[in-house]
Amino acid sequence: MKGAIWCLHGAVGHAADWKGFAVPGHAVQRVDLWRFIDCCPMTMPEFGRALNDEARRSAGKKILLGYSMGGRLALHSLLGNDPPWEAAVIVSAHAGLENADERSARREADAVWAAKAMRGEWPDFLAEWNAQPVLGGAGEGMADRRLLAQRRREVGRSFVDWSLGAQEPLWDRLSEVRVPVLWVCGERDAKFRALAERAVPLLAKGTLAIIPDSGHRVPWENPAGFQTSVSDWLSSLG
Repeated sequence: MKGAIWCLHGAVGHAADWKGFAVPGHAVQRVDLWRFIDCCPMTMPEFGRALNDEARRSAGKKILLGYSMGGRLALHSLLGNDPPWEAAVIVSAHAGLENADERSARREADAVWAAKAMRGEWPDFLAEWNAQPVLGGAGEGMADRRLLAQRRREVGRSFVDWSLGAQEPLWDRLSEVRVPVLWVCGERDAKFRALAERAVPLLAKGTLAIIPDSGHRVPWENPAGFQTSVSDWLSSLG
């Protein structure tokens, strides 16, 4: 399958994170998520509708790719109004917390991150963010996060509007996604590997890809393995 790949970055991420990503025969559309919330709050379902409307105005076949927070937003796009996507790649993403107390706790934790992003010292915020065990400290190949200081308001807002705690669980709706989906996780990312293994059987046309020598930040920890996996899967769709 050939088409433009629309890439959604993760939390505290940048569209330029996808600068090194390439699949032969495909154009790459690097989406700046921060422009969607640069003026006003936006829920995840609202984002899905907005992205779908934007993509629908673009000619040709389109493939959606989302990493982490971008993966959760991609799911909302796939479940939104008349989704224009031919296929999707979901990377290191969560379909939602099912326990109300867990969602509440996550909203509280993300409110703290929001305050640090908006009002704290930016280098200190970045150092604390990257020190989280789930990220493994890996960040080579990603855009310079110091440049995001000028978008700190939007980054902070995303911790509220697009918090995992603000997301309604989507597990029961995954079967509504009708296009082929490649769900990718890193071999060393035990938590998100388990989430991927649970999600894929719920999809109508789901495929699981476990990328070796990588953790949560799969596309940048093993870029060759990730790009080969995506390329081979798209080719298999004909």
